[in-house]
Order: sequence, then C-alpha cells, then structure tokens
Amino acid sequence: MIDHLGPELMLLGLIAGIFSGYPVAFVLAGIGIIFAVANGIPMLFLSMGVQRIYSGTLTNWLLVAIPLFVFMGLMLERSGIAERLMRSLASLFQRTPGGYAFSVMIIGVIMAASTGIIGASVVMMGMMSLPAMREAKYDMKLASGLIASSGTLGILLPPSIMLIILGDQLRVSVGDLFMAAIVPGLVLSGLYFLYLGAVAFFQPHRVPAPERGEKRSLGQTLWSLMRDLVAPLLLILSVLGTIIAGIATPTESAAIGAAGALVLALLSRKLTFKALSGALHETTKTTAMIVFVMIGASIFSVVFRRLGGDAMILDLFNIGERNPYVVFFIIMALVFILGFFLDWVEITAVVVPIVAPIVGQLDFGLPGDQVMIWFAIALAVNLQTSFLTPPFGYALFYLRGIAPDLPIRTIYRGVIPFVLIQITALLLVVFLPAIALWLPVALR
Repeated sequence: MIDHLGPELMLLGLIAGIFSGYPVAFVLAGIGIIFAVANGIPMLFLSMGVQRIYSGTLTNWLLVAIPLFVFMGLMLERSGIAERLMRSLASLFQRTPGGYAFSVMIIGVIMAASTGIIGASVVMMGMMSLPAMREAKYDMKLASGLIASSGTLGILLPPSIMLIILGDQLRVSVGDLFMAAIVPGLVLSGLYFLYLGAVAFFQPHRVPAPERGEKRSLGQTLWSLMRDLVAPLLLILSVLGTIIAGIATPTESAAIGAAGALVLALLSRKLTFKALSGALHETTKTTAMIVFVMIGASIFSVVFRRLGGDAMILDLFNIGERNPYVVFFIIMALVFILGFFLDWVEITAVVVPIVAPIVGQLDFGLPGDQVMIWFAIALAVNLQTSFLTPPFGYALFYLRGIAPDLPIRTIYRGVIPFVLIQITALLLVVFLPAIALWLPVALR
C-alpha cells in the first residue's frame, strides 16, 4: 500500500479542498502543483500539463459548442416560447387529474431537447407551474420532485453539454453520443410518465384537476398547441437533424441553434438589449467555470499519473480477477456516491479520465468503439442523479430559490421516487446496451 501513498494523499487532499468551499478548479490545480513540488517532480514535467491544456482544451474546436449551446438555451428561455406552450398544454389537460403534471413533463422533454440548461429549465418551469399546482391543491412533494427531475432531462437529452465533455474526455464522437442518448432519454421520460399516470389513476387526490380553468374549445386549444410547438420543434430539428443527417458537426449545429434561438427571440419580440447582454453574461460565466475546471483537472491528472495513480486504480479494481460487470458497477456506485457532494463537471473532469482506461480493458462482448459509447450514456444517466440527490443537488436549490416557503424536507422527499426511476433507467441501459447503441449503429 505504501507504493500508492502519493496518489492516495492527493485524493484525500482533493476531498478536503472540495469540502473547504474553495473553488474546485483552483483546488485541482493547486493540489497538483503542491504534490509535484513535494515529490520532487521537475517543473519541466508540468509543461506536459500546459501542453495538454493548450491542445486539449483551449484550442479544441469541439468545445466551442459549449458556449454556443449555453447561449442557445438562455435565449430560448428568454423568448417566452415555453411559457406559451405551458399555457396551451395546461388548457388541453385542464379537466384531467394530473393534467398540470403531464404538462410540466412534456415541457421538460421539449425544453431538454432544445436547451440543455438545467438551472434555467428548473427555474422557468417552477415559476410557471408551481403557483398553478398550489391553486389546484397538488401534493407539493410530488410537484417539487416533478419540476426538479423534468428540469434535469436536459443533461441527458441532446444537445447536452455533458455529452460534449464526455465525448472529449473519452475520445468518442459527440455525434454518436447525441444519437445514443436519444432512446435512453425517451425511455427515462417514459418511465416518468408511467409514474405520473399511476399516481393520477390510483391517487388522483394528489394531482387533482383544477376546479376552474380557462374556457376554450378543443379546436382552439389544439390550434394554439400546434402553433406553440412549431418553434421548438424546428429548433430541435435544425440542431439534431443536421447532426444525424451528417450535414453539420456538433459545433456547427450549435452555431445553427444559437442563430435560431436569436431569430425566435426576435420573432417573439423579446430580443432586447437587456435580454441579449444577460444571456451573453451568463454564457461567459458558465463557459469559464467549465473550462477552468477542465484546466485544473488536467494539472491534477498529470501529477496523479506521475505518482502512480493509474497503478493504484488498477490494483483497486483488480481487473484480472473480477467479472467486468462487477468492476462496472463499482465505478457506477462510486460516481453515484460522488454525485451527493460534487457537480457533474467536477466528476467528469476528474473521475472519467481515471476510469475510462479501465473500462476500455473490460470485455462486455461488444465492439471496442461501442463499449465507450455505452459507458458514456450509462455515466450520463448516472450523473443526472447528481442534480437531485441531497445535500448538494443543484436542482433542489434552484427550486428552493424560487419557492423559499417550500420546506427543504418536502423537496428532498419529493425527489426520492424520481431518483429511483433514474436508477431503474440506468439498470435498463446497463443490461440492455441496445437501448443506447441501436440508433448510432443503425445510422452509420
């Protein structure tokens, strides 16, 4: 064990630094430099980290898609399209138990395939639907869990920023990951719908139909719904359709999506200087956070490997003597536990480069290129739970921020069924790899 003292101390230092509340990007880089100096590693060696930062992050054309997709999501959120669609769906389901719940979930799926910005989705849907659910006397535990979980679908359904970073870390085509994530994302959404349908059927008192609603004919409601669906569907087709058809790369499709979101905001008469400058400011902050974490992780991983971190991980998982699925589930359990305390960006930047070579050596009976795609999608489903698991689930705090009178205990209890549904979806992806692999293989 003494041979692994250096990397073990690095991991302990990382945990201590994270819980100190210091910015994770600086914790990662600082620990890497401190341990390099303490172990007599030549400063010239750290130039490998600088080279990796420059060639792998700062000049990586693929990562340009991140600010473009972030900007697209923020502009779409400011265009008011989701709000109009919410009103149309609520009018369609107004006489049905669980009508508001189904409306929120449908909006969550559509916005996930259009934006991928978790904070914006959760806040937007919470502000639109919580007052109506309160008035209809919904069970607030179910309402809070529904809003938080449906808002996190954007991290799995393309265009997902997480899939872009996973593709970069695993050296897998982002286009393949986008295609591979569609079916699992729809399966997870379908499980959510089944749960809501079961609640509406067996416990209608938890999701009652509103006592009064807007009086509109069925024809008017359907026309309004079709009109409000056109814009987001066109945006989804312009982004995902160009990638699937091979017309554009993910970076180019991100530019198409950003331009399309601007046009939609203009047509909605919401393209003001304040809205544009606010979207640009938030895009810059989000992109800077992601890039700085990736830079810090590069320094940390270079020193970690120099001190024998790779050998420590191989000994820990004991690949030669274990069933590949046992190793796989150990990795997934580790990621799930880390999700209670860390953000997905930090887990992706630190853990994925360490465990990816291990997964690449395992024999799951799949072609080599398909193994990494399957692993990436399973990891994405797993990481989605990090937004919902207390104590640091970001979606929970986004929701609490817009509803300060909602007890945090209610929010925590409300997400439990949805976390269990996510674990079910993860197991389906693990034991039925075709769920993730069918579409990218069929379209090749």
